Amino acid sequence: MQRSLISLAVSALLGVSAGPTLAVAAPAAATQVSQVTTQLPRTAVPTHYAVSLTPDAAHSSFSASVTIALDVKQATSSLTLNAAELTFSAAAISAGPGAPARQASKIDVDADKQTATFHFAEALKPGSYQLKLDYTGVIGTQASGLFSLDYENGGAAKRALYTQFENSDARRVIPSWDEPYYKATFALEATIPAGQMAVSNMPVSSTTRLADGRELVRFATTPKMSTYLLFFGLGEFERATAMAEGVELGVVTQKGALGQAQFALDSSRAVLKEYNDYFGTRYPLPKLDNIAAPGRSQFFSAMENWGGIFTFEYSILLDPRVATQSDKETSFLVAAHEMAHQWFGDLVTMAWWDDLWLNEGFASWMESRTTDRLHPEWKWSLRAVGTREGAMERDALATTHPIVQRIATVEQASQAFDAITYSKGESVIRMLENYVGEEAWRAGVRSYVAKHAYGNTVSDDLWHAVEKAAHKPVTAIAHDFTLQPGVPLISVSEAVCKNGKTVIQLTQGEFSKDQPGKQALSWRVPVIAQTVGNTAVRTVVNGGKAGMTLPGCGAVLVNAGQSGYYRTLYAPKAFAALAQGFASMPTIDQLGLLSDSWALGMAGLMPASSFMDLANNTPQDAAPQVWQKIAGVLAGLHDSYEGKPEQRAALDRFARARLAPVLARVGWTAAKDEAGPVANLRETLIRVLGTVGDESVIAEARRRYAASASDLAALPAALRRPVLGIIAAHADAATWEQLHAAARAEPSSMIRSELYDLLGVANDPALAQRALALALTDEPGATSGASMITHVSGTHPDLAFDFALAHREQVEKKVDVSSRSRYFPGLAGRSADPAMVGKVQAYAREYLPAEAQGDAKTAVASIAYRIKVRAERLPQIDAWLKAHQG
Repeated sequence: MQRSLISLAVSALLGVSAGPTLAVAAPAAATQVSQVTTQLPRTAVPTHYAVSLTPDAAHSSFSASVTIALDVKQATSSLTLNAAELTFSAAAISAGPGAPARQASKIDVDADKQTATFHFAEALKPGSYQLKLDYTGVIGTQASGLFSLDYENGGAAKRALYTQFENSDARRVIPSWDEPYYKATFALEATIPAGQMAVSNMPVSSTTRLADGRELVRFATTPKMSTYLLFFGLGEFERATAMAEGVELGVVTQKGALGQAQFALDSSRAVLKEYNDYFGTRYPLPKLDNIAAPGRSQFFSAMENWGGIFTFEYSILLDPRVATQSDKETSFLVAAHEMAHQWFGDLVTMAWWDDLWLNEGFASWMESRTTDRLHPEWKWSLRAVGTREGAMERDALATTHPIVQRIATVEQASQAFDAITYSKGESVIRMLENYVGEEAWRAGVRSYVAKHAYGNTVSDDLWHAVEKAAHKPVTAIAHDFTLQPGVPLISVSEAVCKNGKTVIQLTQGEFSKDQPGKQALSWRVPVIAQTVGNTAVRTVVNGGKAGMTLPGCGAVLVNAGQSGYYRTLYAPKAFAALAQGFASMPTIDQLGLLSDSWALGMAGLMPASSFMDLANNTPQDAAPQVWQKIAGVLAGLHDSYEGKPEQRAALDRFARARLAPVLARVGWTAAKDEAGPVANLRETLIRVLGTVGDESVIAEARRRYAASASDLAALPAALRRPVLGIIAAHADAATWEQLHAAARAEPSSMIRSELYDLLGVANDPALAQRALALALTDEPGATSGASMITHVSGTHPDLAFDFALAHREQVEKKVDVSSRSRYFPGLAGRSADPAMVGKVQAYAREYLPAEAQGDAKTAVASIAYRIKVRAERLPQIDAWLKAHQG
């Protein structure tokens, strides 16, 4: 699953109990797992589901029946399955086709535990049975279970249906053993309106015209898989196809949008070839579709259903009127991520949600590796530092958790889709691959996939496979980084150079943003160090200390290449030497030094002005990624000075002085054959310079916006988003209404959602309030209202949180069930008002069960840290600015 790109771009952060958790022995044939968490009795195991579905889109309901082939393992008089919002009309069990059926004597539905228990008058003896259930359910408006998405096409109102089952919502459509460990095959059929297209994991095997004019569509039986990977879609679709590696690849869109799918189709073809080779196991299904849907979720942007990947349009389609270089990159990343899941997650699945990172961390690492390999011109390997930073921002707070974490409830599973699972998981994998070597890592992965295909695993299954292939002690290091939380801190002594060699001492501590006196945990940390320009040396810091002897003399760089998951704290002279030679360092190490100096400075472990020194001395021709990092930090500092106009003005003058010449060099118009990173830098510079009040940039944005009414060339796709962002942020009432009118009139569902989001970014609190009120209406669409409120929170977090809480029931209807416990804290996360701490805590106490308060606690920790930074670190920045601006 790809996390929501919309939410990640705006939010500073990223309660149904399923009953008691039991640990039981796993079947011996499946995996090395000895204990697998369950919330269901282990008296029976399903082997096959035959599902017949009849959706009624107009009335937001469906009727269905399922016949489940199952094996009873021990005598029982009842069977308990997961079920949510289902109403049962019949239930019967038989020993097989043609055998007499026994009706259930009683059906107990427990809404809180999300279960249905079917009782039988006579105990079921061990053996094989078929359980047939008839029932009805609801079609929702948010991405949980079977849901509808409404949109306009050609001026007409349309409704399409899709399913979203991860992590625990298959039970909203099929009564089932809805846990990843219970793998089975699925045969799906659906009765649908004639003229519409139905899509599922497997190809259509037959279509029959019914007497009433509808069609019965049957799909081929799936391989053995977990319930959360089943998919069904229905609507007025089109499908583009291509054959690759013996597989039919497809992209499914609403009618009229197929022309926007070519890049995604081409990407799928290239990625499939790469993955067949990398994994050493060929993709096993006959087809693989990407289904692009209008709308959005606050929880995710794409989902890896086996053979039927679900995506929201904005994350994969490229509309030439608005698509940018970053959109192209996103489209490829989504394809690479979700296709990686076809092996890591679908073919081989974690046994329980404790090991969710086996799916998401690996797919995130694989998407980055594949993007860098297939699009080297994008320089994607440089993004590794930013990925690591995103993880460490979360991981350095007291509220963090280990990568492998204890999951007891459905709500906790939903909250596990966070930066630790994705970004720390990816970063740790990158470190371990670097430690054992690329070939040994791939050999281990191939062995793991081959051994556990169609089964379930835990993290140790991967470590053992890699360790066997690498002949190096991987498991102990992996355990240190996955079974305990936190960020190691490697302190580097002053260097001593003698006889052409440099000796340094390393000490391992722990980097914490909000626990300065914390007793450090212990890690075995793989470290790569060098004197700049000389051969790198490797060691593992074990037991808290290590010494290194490096060839050559000069500035010492620790974590050379930035593959390690740790912060590096240099002694003052050592840092000064690196800063002096900053311009000649490799780009990735420049990014690492910038990131560490900023984080360590804000945490009080080195002067907060250290980053400012580096930013001040960065040459104008530094890599685009370096300037993007500097621009991003300066924009964040601008936000931190909220309520301090004089200090903010000084910061903004520095930001303009540093960034405006870079924009002048890059220019507003793309050069022929311009590199992708330069295009991304231009977009960032325009946006940030608009934020810090560069009058020339704001004036040019306004000129182009005004001219675009009669000259489309004035606002090309590459400039549209940053220009409109400036217009929306600085809007007065008349301009806001102009943007509002454009949103109402826009025929494209994807562009329309983006325009409604822009209404939420106004700096003017009165206009932000109008956006909030609009978000509660039906006008933006059922899935856009929550996104508008999130965008308001980017500039006005207190206003957005207070409004959402005052209208909690209305807002919750606009948010996926999976996201509700994290949505409200996410709105508050950017606040620096001490009063917000109490508000979030009060919200959590009143509306969230104890096990679902993780995101609320993280929001509180983030707010407290932001307050601390403003009080204790910004004065150092003020002093630096005063000294450097006269």
